[in-house]
Amino acid sequence: MEEYNKFEKTRLIGARALQLALGAPSLVKVDKKIDKYLDIAKRELEKGVLPITVKRD
Repeated sequence: MEEYNKFEKTRLIGARALQLALGAPSLVKVDKKIDKYLDIAKRELEKGVLPITVKRD
């Protein structure tokens, strides 16, 4: 997994949580009764399967 600073992590998790809330499929196993969009996005980031990249200039 790439090393992200706290601002990048926050942006990535927030953007992915929004995608999930709008109906994007999850890339990790989800328990629909317990998991919230932010929790799913955090788990995707931790596992390295987040489908978002960071472009640094």
